[in-house]
Amino acid sequence: MRKLYVLLLAAALLLLGAPAPAHAADNGEWAVHPAASRLGSRPYFYLSADPGTTLTDRVTVTNRTGSPLTFRLYGADAYNTERDGGFAVRTQQEKQTGAGAWITPERTRVTVPARSSVTVPWTLTVPADAEPGDHPGAVVALDERVQAGGEGPVAVGVRRAVAARVYLRVNGPTVPALAVEDITLHQDRPLVPGAGTSTALISYTLHNRGNVTLDPKVALRAEGLFGRTLLARDLARVPAELLPRQKIRLTERWTGSPQFDWGDVTLTATARDVRESARVSFVALPWPAAAAVLAGAAVALVGLRVRRRRDLST
Repeated sequence: MRKLYVLLLAAALLLLGAPAPAHAADNGEWAVHPAASRLGSRPYFYLSADPGTTLTDRVTVTNRTGSPLTFRLYGADAYNTERDGGFAVRTQQEKQTGAGAWITPERTRVTVPARSSVTVPWTLTVPADAEPGDHPGAVVALDERVQAGGEGPVAVGVRRAVAARVYLRVNGPTVPALAVEDITLHQDRPLVPGAGTSTALISYTLHNRGNVTLDPKVALRAEGLFGRTLLARDLARVPAELLPRQKIRLTERWTGSPQFDWGDVTLTATARDVRESARVSFVALPWPAAAAVLAGAAVALVGLRVRRRRDLST
């Protein structure tokens, strides 16, 4: 069977996961960063503009290898990944609707000699009807080389990219808004009460409903019967940046959840000038007790139906 070569243009960028340190985006072979200004080096592009205006800047691509490399330069919108809420950008084939659509490099194709750098000017034209607030994006350098990414009947070709983040704010009213949505709790209890550790998986959606980037913090609190505190902790697996109009699905494992109790789990999300909470109730019963309750409910239901039939017949 001939191998089918699939071109993956989804850029596995250095932008994913937690915020990168304040230096150029670099994958070891090439780096992309804002050109140095009179004030020194910049980790990212930080821009502010009114609707209908045009900004200019310069991006530097550095080739660290011993051979020339050719790149495609383009602007891209940023978003939060579903996997962990990391900062990522759209591919060149995807539709750009924000900063990615407004960024225009002076050259869309550039060859960088070995162990050298090339600086390319670019413009950002903000539409007159652009919504105020944050419009994060990036200037991406996509390697033209296609590298083998797998073996077998279907071989995957990978094109890698690195990008410099663009933090653009369009001047106007800013509205921070955050919501905790769709909380669910799934319990995993041992078959024999006390024979093992029970756990619960708490899932929830964190939704930035506003027009500015937020750095959310989420606190988890579980209360049992009579308001007893069963669990209280700050969650670590929360994205450092939740971009405007983005939502992500997150999970938290509760090891040692009660085997016999009922109460509530509350998630409280806070960020700049916002604080929102959401709650889900739970009932924890050992499997034998749960089976007895269900059996009793079934017997009661059958008895109720029998009595209703007798009443109707008389």
